[in-house]
Amino acid sequence: MKIQSTRFGTIEIIEEDILHFPLGIPGFLNEKEFILLPHGEDSPFSFLQSIKEPNLSFLLVDPFAFYKDYEFKLDEILVKEMELTEDNPPQVLVIATVKEDIKDMTVNLQAPIIFNPKKREGRQIILEQSPYSIRHKLFAEPNKAEVVEGGE
Repeated sequence: MKIQSTRFGTIEIIEEDILHFPLGIPGFLNEKEFILLPHGEDSPFSFLQSIKEPNLSFLLVDPFAFYKDYEFKLDEILVKEMELTEDNPPQVLVIATVKEDIKDMTVNLQAPIIFNPKKREGRQIILEQSPYSIRHKLFAEPNKAEVVEGGE
């Protein structure tokens, strides 16, 4: 199957690799199918490209590669709905915002994207009452999630 991307051009994908977002992504509720494109081998970065909308892609980051102390508890209902288990743990990624100066790049630690790799399903969740915000500097001090002033 071929899809179009303004960022990557024509991409050949395997239908089994499509990630399904039954609830869409906040702000893009009608976009329910994406493909995860790695930035490079062993890179903590990847791109989430919409299957239908060539202009829609997100830069995703493995938060644990930058924030060793990043942690949260998933809601029991979500765990059951997504069929997550010890044998099928979630993959967690966060959306990054690239600034003019790359060292000012921020990530949204308050709304991680949770994937069930076996089921090929994803959801962006919002962490209630968490110490995280939507704008943490990615290249902050090691192991410290620094909040950027002016966060929403």
